[in-house]
Amino acid sequence: MNPTDLEFLRQALEVARRARANGNHPFGALLVDAQGRVVLEAENTVETERDCTGHAELNLMRLASRCYDPHFLATCTLYTSTEPCAMCSGAIYWGNVRRVVYALSEARLRTLTGDDPANPTLDLPCREVFARGQRPVEVWGPALEDEAIQVHEGFWKPL
Repeated sequence: MNPTDLEFLRQALEVARRARANGNHPFGALLVDAQGRVVLEAENTVETERDCTGHAELNLMRLASRCYDPHFLATCTLYTSTEPCAMCSGAIYWGNVRRVVYALSEARLRTLTGDDPANPTLDLPCREVFARGQRPVEVWGPALEDEAIQVHEGFWKPL
């Protein structure tokens, strides 16, 4: 991980803040090409779209697979405010993105959300999902967890 990665992670955190301000869960993702240009970004839309699959990374991959071919996507990095869940990791894998950088780990997220029914977290790290595939996906993270936690503060309501 390098300073540029941290810069893009902070941008993903800003997208997560925007998702929260728009009435959604506080998650955001960016797709950055090999030249360091942000080519796509996506917010979580679970609440506003009434879609349980409206995670930021999945929204990003749906858009990315419509806009770009798999060869281009293999050269991109997906930056995300929080470690991709199993569903999103599958979408990233099938979309052919080969590098993922995340801020907040799924384990730390789980401590924040507790048993909030809005986030019934699967305890399955993205590295384990990617390791089961036939092509490599490089994963970096967690990084900037203290900054990432701030996006979630006061949002989740554990029972």
